[in-house]
Amino acid sequence: MATNKPLVLVPGGTGYTGRSIVNGLLKAGNFRVAVLVRPTSVTKPATEELKASGVEIRVGSLTDDYEKLKQVLKGVDILVSAVDFRVLGEQRELFRAAKEVGVQRVVPCDWATPGARGVRVLTDKKLEIHDYVKELGIGYTIIDVGWWMQLYLPLPLRSKVAQTLKEMSWSLYGSGETKNLLTNLHHIGTWVAKIIADPRTLNKYVIVWEDEATQKYAHELGERISGDGDALKAKRILVSEEQVKKDISEGGAAFAKDPNNILAASKYMGGQYMNSMHFLQENTLENAKRLGYLDARELYPDVPAQSLEEFAKEFYSLPEPGESRLRDW
Repeated sequence: MATNKPLVLVPGGTGYTGRSIVNGLLKAGNFRVAVLVRPTSVTKPATEELKASGVEIRVGSLTDDYEKLKQVLKGVDILVSAVDFRVLGEQRELFRAAKEVGVQRVVPCDWATPGARGVRVLTDKKLEIHDYVKELGIGYTIIDVGWWMQLYLPLPLRSKVAQTLKEMSWSLYGSGETKNLLTNLHHIGTWVAKIIADPRTLNKYVIVWEDEATQKYAHELGERISGDGDALKAKRILVSEEQVKKDISEGGAAFAKDPNNILAASKYMGGQYMNSMHFLQENTLENAKRLGYLDARELYPDVPAQSLEEFAKEFYSLPEPGESRLRDW
């Protein structure tokens, strides 16, 4: 019977979001799961862990020639992309090959906050991919997940991550009163397993979220649950809309001169996300529905949704709560 289960291929399955997706699919038990890894990553520990969990490893890259991409996609029913943000545009040939070999549904790499064109360069790139997929005529589902809970809480004083990362977590934007959609990174895959098996979500946009909370509330939770209290509150860094716009301008200029400048990219693109979330209020359920997203919590009321407070109790009990901020650049 196992061979009758749909085969899901996950490019980027060794990353943070990709691994959450793979874990959720495996736990659901309704799918065969394969991960696309680059030749240089075949022997990495993360790949070995996937193998040990029963995942099929397919070796290839988004930049492979078209015939090789078709081979990589052989037998795949559903393609769920979780690739690095720097190669979003390179998904096109993979999706074209998917259409030709008969993949039934593709999920482009989104996994972030909803929003309109012209606000964030990354979102604009994703929306261009959406347009391309629709033009291809292949079945698709767009999934956004709001902001990770892991990135919304202030890091405790004991955290050993870089000072810049701690200060990012201690920043409070504007009044801190804007609500934001939040999801535990490790729960994303649970929702994905439901969404990609559901005919109601074919050719639709879906917003996954577990809580909707203000940054001020998140900081208050952190101060209380971490045990740091007023000492953590004293670390708050108030960031104005003007400062964010300045960061976007300065970061954008530096990034234009050197696209490999990670600090400039972070200042530029990170600033655009903060503007979208905290000042334009794009990452809200109201806005997602206005943009046409289906609400995953309405679709799947049986899936438990974790509150930010419940998550905070787990977060501050971790040996290093800042681990999810240590992205592999």
